[in-house]
Amino acid sequence: MKENGTGMTGSNVKSLLASGALIAVAVTPGLAQAEGAGFTEALLGGKPIADIRLRYEHVDQDGLAERADAKTLRARLGYETGVYAHFAALVEGEFTTNLGAEDYNDTVNGKATHPVVADPNEVQLNRAQISYTGLADTAIIVGRQRVILDNARFVGNVGWRQNEQTFDAAVISSSFIPDTTLTYGYVDQINRVFGRDHPLGSLDTNTHLINANYHGLQGVSITAYSYLLDVDQVPGLSSATYGVRATGKTDVADGIALDGAAEYARQSDHGNNPASFDLDYYRGDAGLSYAGAKLGLGYEVLEGNNVTGFSTPLATLHAFNGWADVFLTTPGTGLEDFFVSAGYGMSDVLGLKKLSGAVVYHDFEAETSGASLGDEWDAVLKAEMNDHLALTAKYATYDGPAGGPADRDKVWFQVDFSY
Repeated sequence: MKENGTGMTGSNVKSLLASGALIAVAVTPGLAQAEGAGFTEALLGGKPIADIRLRYEHVDQDGLAERADAKTLRARLGYETGVYAHFAALVEGEFTTNLGAEDYNDTVNGKATHPVVADPNEVQLNRAQISYTGLADTAIIVGRQRVILDNARFVGNVGWRQNEQTFDAAVISSSFIPDTTLTYGYVDQINRVFGRDHPLGSLDTNTHLINANYHGLQGVSITAYSYLLDVDQVPGLSSATYGVRATGKTDVADGIALDGAAEYARQSDHGNNPASFDLDYYRGDAGLSYAGAKLGLGYEVLEGNNVTGFSTPLATLHAFNGWADVFLTTPGTGLEDFFVSAGYGMSDVLGLKKLSGAVVYHDFEAETSGASLGDEWDAVLKAEMNDHLALTAKYATYDGPAGGPADRDKVWFQVDFSY
């Protein structure tokens, strides 16, 4: 179906409006009793949204004739109302444009001799949602929205890219059970970072997200989840994943804290996927922190069966397996990632609100054979000038094995302003 100017198909718009109408009907008695002045105060007493990012990204990748030099500006502008009769609304537009020549492959401009920088020019409706909080300890959000679950390893907004990933969805989150947060989401469409001009920029789905978090133990949080993806345009992404994740933090000595996480998941083919597979995911990491310094190490495994690799297509992938983004798709041989990190942050230094930096090293291997898949060094330095303005410099260098993946270096400089 043809999209309208907002980036939503007619059927999506109708389904979202219908969902919102159902909620509205359910609470009509409460609306009838509300005062008109309250509505005006809620409408005018909300808050504007401004999230602006100026970025330069350079990529030098072996095997490609050109280098990528992307100078892009992204602005998210919107408005969130106050609460009226337990309802609130949010509308946000997103505008991304390149500044100067397009010396990069943005995935839709056809510049295949350049490395990919997946930040195409785009003007679209980023978020348009209605929330309802009239049920005890429960929030319901319907519409185009940002969804981030746990550490975004399975469901996230891909916040590193200029055009973030959003979902046309209905999401219910409730904490009516003590020390427990239950979340259920139904996703009708995934709005991906590639934009409306990409043939797979949006994906129609029949997806269910189920997440239950228990935090009643001191310093420990346990989450069980089930993510059932049924993707129309890309059946190979359809899967059923069931998993459990535990995180914890404790003081081991005066001023020294130990934190860690352990996670396991099992993934099988689901819905319209023509393949048949059962694959495991597991991860463990730990860190020691003292006076702003932190040392960490971890090990993550995504299994493969030499044809299909464990997949997390809704994840914020840039945050995992190296910032060079070599393994956005898990190889059929699977992936083992051993990583170590060191970081330090200081507040109120050099006139800055905060200055922080980190270095990360990754060693990659194929899960099925143990063959080397290369290694990577990452580094970042961030200066938070105040509550609204931040400067970031970031670097990634990947050294691949003979036969690929290809070596590459990436450099970013960016300015973020938010209000």
